[in-house]
Amino acid sequence: MLLSYPSHHLTISPTERRLHFYERGEEIPLVSQGIWEVNRGVVQLLKFNPQGEETLLGWVQSDNFFGLWLTSVDTFQAKTLSDVYLKWYSLEEIDKNPLLAHKILSQIAKRLRQTEELLAIAGLKKVEDRLLKLLKLLAKEIGEKQESFTRIKVRFTHQNLANAIGTTRVTVTRILGDLQKQGLVSLDHTRHLLLH
Repeated sequence: MLLSYPSHHLTISPTERRLHFYERGEEIPLVSQGIWEVNRGVVQLLKFNPQGEETLLGWVQSDNFFGLWLTSVDTFQAKTLSDVYLKWYSLEEIDKNPLLAHKILSQIAKRLRQTEELLAIAGLKKVEDRLLKLLKLLAKEIGEKQESFTRIKVRFTHQNLANAIGTTRVTVTRILGDLQKQGLVSLDHTRHLLLH
């Protein structure tokens, strides 16, 4: 649920900047005249093909930026994987603030590395290998390290994982079952993935 709309005022200081709230599962409106910064939560970036199938482009979380201005994909969408708080920055504001522009550039480089890893995963022939590599990437990107495992901060459905690696939900369910029997993955009481 959007509590307020992007502000185009250049006089807002970073400490006074309004936060925009979106619930888990919502699509975030994208406007080409600015970009969003994630203050808290995780956003999934997607592209949809003409048949309506999604391609995973990556995830952004705290202190990371996304928006139409940062992509050339014409069917680009951003969906929340958790409750999310965002900050809005206009292009004029970014242009006039070298520190902000530098911060955005460093985060774009991080997103580029993430995208390259997703492309490398997509190129693997065996579905099992794709899922294992995706789980390792999720652990690195949005995992919380514990003593003997890494907990993925947001819940992924089997369908989310299947879409990310170009397979079916049934296949992901089967492979995750095998990984659970081997003691490589498990679920906590809130159904978050744990990687051992």
